[in-house]
Amino acid sequence: MYDIIVVGGGPAGMTAALYALRYGKSVLVIEKAGFGGQITHSPRVENFPGTLSMSGNEFAEKMLDQILHQGAEIEFENVTEVKKTEDNKNADTACGRFTVRTEEGSLFEAGAVILATGVHHRLLGIPGEEDFTGEGISYCAVCDGDFYAGRKVCVVGGGDAALQEAILLSEKCSEVHVLHRRPYFTAEQKLQDALLSRSNVRTTMEAKVTGFMTADDGSFAGVEIESTASGAEGGKQTVACDGLFVSIGQIPENGPFAELAKLDPKGYFDADERCLTETPGIFIAGDCRRKEVRQLSTAVADGAVAALAACRYLSLQ
Repeated sequence: MYDIIVVGGGPAGMTAALYALRYGKSVLVIEKAGFGGQITHSPRVENFPGTLSMSGNEFAEKMLDQILHQGAEIEFENVTEVKKTEDNKNADTACGRFTVRTEEGSLFEAGAVILATGVHHRLLGIPGEEDFTGEGISYCAVCDGDFYAGRKVCVVGGGDAALQEAILLSEKCSEVHVLHRRPYFTAEQKLQDALLSRSNVRTTMEAKVTGFMTADDGSFAGVEIESTASGAEGGKQTVACDGLFVSIGQIPENGPFAELAKLDPKGYFDADERCLTETPGIFIAGDCRRKEVRQLSTAVADGAVAALAACRYLSLQ
């Protein structure tokens, strides 16, 4: 029996664990893959307050060491269900309100649960993508745009997020080439107008990325594309660039918890900056919730808010 179970071992989840542990609570963190989440794909992080530069892996390792030092318990399992149970108060433990079940068959109990399940970027699904991630391919212009200042980059996507990334990159890069598989952008018109007004922006519509170019030393050198237009003829073309920013959507995996925490139309937890849900004892933290900005700093902020809210909830039981 734990005071708090944290589902997810990314920056939000580990920060939540840290704050709860410092509050004197017993904490179990359940992570299905590897601690750190998406930040581990960043070779350099230079926008986190108080740190000049670090790798995402370094940050994740330090956070994990920190919560283990504070007394956190961890399990590498995939949570498939969080279920509210009958109150089971006694003098020695917090209210046993929730059971957490995993795909591996384990069952854990806690007085409160923090869902920090994160999201994952929708990938192109092309061989070599994983190898070049962080070494030519990025999924965040805010995180990695400065590394390509004065250089040529491509952006894949046509929605609001993609055009926002392209506009940001156009302020830093010598050239931004936007590739989109449809004949038209789906982003709002103001974003389209702002992007197309930039003199260093090019667009290629009805273009699908099918492969990557490599330099003689094996490094990333550009993309191969082919037309998606109906009846289009011709083979693949190449677009040389120093970096590729992929912005074709993010995927939350919150479905198993929808009975306890409402989801918005895109599948994110419909929780605000207070990190509360309609179910007392269930809290939300990090990229998995509805928000405008998804950054390392906002993830750890959510973790702190959710943990303190959970501790206040337990103190009233």
